[in-house]
Amino acid sequence: MPSFTRSSPFLSNPIETREDLSRFLVGLLDPLAAHTSPGGSRIHLGYTGTHFDETAAHLEGFSRPLWGLSSLLAGGGSYEGTERWIQGFANGTNPDHEEFWGGMRDKDQRMVECSAIGFTLSVAKDHLWDPLAADGKTHLENWLGGMNDKEMPNTNWLWFRVFSNLGLAKVGSSKYDAKRLKADMDHLDTFYIGNGWSRDGPEGVVQLDYYSSSFAIQFAQLVYSKLAQKEDPERCEEYRNRARAFAQDFVRYFDPEGRAVPFGRSLTYRFAMSSFWGAVAFADLELPAPLTWGVVRGLQLRNVRWWAKQAGAYHTDGTLTIGYVYPNQAMTENYNSPGSPYWCCKSFITLALPLSHPFWASLEEPYPASLLNTVKSLHKPLHISCNFSGHTFILSSGQQCSYAVKNSAAKYGKFAYSSAFGYSVAVGNLLLHEVGADSVLALSDDGGETWKCRRETRDATFEKGESGEWLRSMWYPWKDVEVETWLVPPSVEAPLWHLRVHRIRNGRSLQSAEGGFAIYGQQANDRALERTTSFTEYGVNEEGGSTFAHSKAGAVGIVELRPNERPSRKGQAVRTDANTNLMVPRAVLPTLLDEHEENAEGWLVTAVFGLPSQGDVEGAPNGWEEEWKKQPVVPKEIAELIAN
Repeated sequence: MPSFTRSSPFLSNPIETREDLSRFLVGLLDPLAAHTSPGGSRIHLGYTGTHFDETAAHLEGFSRPLWGLSSLLAGGGSYEGTERWIQGFANGTNPDHEEFWGGMRDKDQRMVECSAIGFTLSVAKDHLWDPLAADGKTHLENWLGGMNDKEMPNTNWLWFRVFSNLGLAKVGSSKYDAKRLKADMDHLDTFYIGNGWSRDGPEGVVQLDYYSSSFAIQFAQLVYSKLAQKEDPERCEEYRNRARAFAQDFVRYFDPEGRAVPFGRSLTYRFAMSSFWGAVAFADLELPAPLTWGVVRGLQLRNVRWWAKQAGAYHTDGTLTIGYVYPNQAMTENYNSPGSPYWCCKSFITLALPLSHPFWASLEEPYPASLLNTVKSLHKPLHISCNFSGHTFILSSGQQCSYAVKNSAAKYGKFAYSSAFGYSVAVGNLLLHEVGADSVLALSDDGGETWKCRRETRDATFEKGESGEWLRSMWYPWKDVEVETWLVPPSVEAPLWHLRVHRIRNGRSLQSAEGGFAIYGQQANDRALERTTSFTEYGVNEEGGSTFAHSKAGAVGIVELRPNERPSRKGQAVRTDANTNLMVPRAVLPTLLDEHEENAEGWLVTAVFGLPSQGDVEGAPNGWEEEWKKQPVVPKEIAELIAN
């Protein structure tokens, strides 16, 4: 890489100790000063828009860093810029000040930002509430309490009002509404579905993404279990028990390098994905083996450490970008403002803990060896976790966003999501390269001009056979087309392959394009990958019903397992449009192309290969071609269906 290419401003920070983590937080807070309004209540970080008003966007920039600042102060730390937030509280909640945030309305974005403020009052009262003048306190409690009689979405949002009331209670405010808090808590508990998991909404919602864990529900439950222990001990203990069960599933979403599996919406929150582990520590919750305190510390810090190294996550001044590994508007939602990414500051919650706490007193431990090279069915989120041979990913069928979200099909409907290869989103709907069709079966009924990918998955269930468990589901892209899909995880015999089997019944002529994992698409000289017949060189290979790509990021590929029955399936390394993939802006996608006659029924049997580079060593590990030559076996029960 050229010497002038910018690296992360935090690259030199090892993020191994409490002091390192504190320094990282300060490095994120300091650049905000230049973007803060004269009255301190608004932080303006950019010019992109959201579905809500600009003032609320500026409030996001102000409030979300408080997750980190209040934790730092609660743990005995200090920050020279704290006065900016004290001043901001006084002016932002003052109806007579020009920087007033505005009063609360039904389903108002301001409600979301109240959660960080309520947490701040709960843990850092001495530093950010007590210094306020009497009228400042009155304005702040009136503003926070203003949400108690407003309508809220029937989702994790209810936790934001819970935290507001917790904060009001901790400062002794008359605006605290105990009845409202209890009613909200009772309703939130109806989202619980067992094994530690809560869906993000009422019955019928099949959405269990990072809002079910770090972004909202699990994080909130653990924090509540500490802050409300005296007032609500029975519920608090229930939340702790849920976290113990949930942790044994959630650990499967992280890889040994610290990356989390990207799945679902709001991924611009980045290392908020690991804040559950920090909340475990904040709640003083000991987890079952092998999740020792050293393992919990490692899970949290490795994820933060990995993100600190990603140059594209930061502007040149150290403020956060909108995107994932690099700035990317295609993968965002209409509620992502330039201040939204600071939700990541939840992962600084361990700064509230003293050095004597087991989280900090224990030596960091690696990812548990007993969980490596395993497959586990996660029945509540309808996922199968896989982490053979250095590749951590999930197979997925059944989840879907309960409301309209940009690129919802990509965020919830793909067959697989990888910690190393991420997933891709559509940047258009004309021609295949715009669709970001990794880990999908894309279908076209207009000659390939436009494509449909799975969004609404029906009848998703686990099936069990002699060789293990797999996922089965239905998809109805048109009224006269149905696709039945089986997703089979890797086996010990072929650990780098997973299987997909599709039965297509179509009442119209179709073209199909089935994608494997997308991968970094450049050579060592930064030029696009070229065709090769070698396994040692970087490049792409297209031979009949198979194709693979090898680059510094590893090796990926896809193979038709019934070439005699489906001779029309042709392997092609599709060069996807720029900025479709979350991990890399230039990607190539091994794909199988096919055509399907009208009023026909047919089977597609696909093997998908993925092997990321390991650590700082570029390229697939030596000998990967031997793994490529291994052929996965279709389970007997599914093979019998195909034969019949």
